Order: sequence, then C-alpha cells, then structure tokens
Amino acid sequence: MISRRSFFSVLVACCLAFLTWLNCTPAATALGGQLPPLNLPAPAFTLPTNTGEGSISLSDFKGTWVVLYFYPKDFTSGCTLEARRFQQDLPKYLARNTQILGVSADDVDSHAEFCDSEGLKFPLLADTDGSVSKAYGSWLGYLSMRHTFIIDPDGILRETFVGVRPAVHSAEVLARLDELRASAS
Repeated sequence: MISRRSFFSVLVACCLAFLTWLNCTPAATALGGQLPPLNLPAPAFTLPTNTGEGSISLSDFKGTWVVLYFYPKDFTSGCTLEARRFQQDLPKYLARNTQILGVSADDVDSHAEFCDSEGLKFPLLADTDGSVSKAYGSWLGYLSMRHTFIIDPDGILRETFVGVRPAVHSAEVLARLDELRASAS
C-alpha cells in the first residue's frame, strides 16, 4: 500500500514532468500568456530575494546586462541542472558585465536552501503571487514556466528563450549574449 505522502510526491513529480514537456511545445506560449515584445523596455519589477538584501528591482541593474530566467520549482531535476549550469558559467557572465537573476514562485526560504544546497552565487527572486511571471508571459497556473530573457544595460528586452533545455541553456544564452553585445558596440 502506498502512503499518502508518497502518493502526493509521485503526483507532484508527474505534474512537473508534464509541465516540463508542455514547456517545450508551441502551446506553452499560449498557456503562459503574452510574452513581452522585443526591443521595448522590459517589464519593471521588484521582488524579495534570498540574498539578505530584502528585495531586488530590475532598475538596480541599469548599466548591466541581465539574464532573467524563470523556472518552475527549487530542487527539481531540470531546475537544479539549469541553475548548476548558470553557476558553472557565472565567471563568464560576470566577465560580460551580466547579472543572472532566477525567478520562481518558491518563497525566499526555499531559495536560500536551494542556493546553499547547490552553491549558487546569484540571486533567486520569490515571485510567490506570480505577478512578475505573468508580466513576462511565463506563468502557468501556480508556477513559473521555463523561459529566459536577456535585457540590455538600458533595460530593453533583447531576447526571449522558450522551450529551454536545461543542460545546454546557459551555453545558448552566452552565445546569444555575445551576439547582442557585438551588435550593440
């Protein structure tokens, strides 16, 4: 006989697997909402963070490139892999004057545990009500979809990634960031 806790753990895992699959389909954009348009100001936000700074705003990074990535849930396999890849490449981002910001519906305490567990040295933002995820067309009912946005130093949205594959995503973002930086020079 399966315990109630085990049943719910399996149910949550199945739901996350389905959402991961769904995120890689064309229907994902329709379900997540309208993505913000490229080459216009990125939607502004202020969210609490695990870093002890209270909250972080997009405007805090004026003059810096920003990689804003949304992900479904702390401690899940795909989200952990994606975060590890961003952390592995963090020196490359810093060398490009780029800040990585992760966003999910998890709370600040979960983010702090996740960062401690994985050795993450970039902020994770707690979008517990989904308002910022919705503004970026990255909300699916009760969690964020796996989308990434590159925002230039003037706060202009320059690139959107949907259908993200966690294992190779950071490399894709770095390559596109290099293209965008070269065209801005």
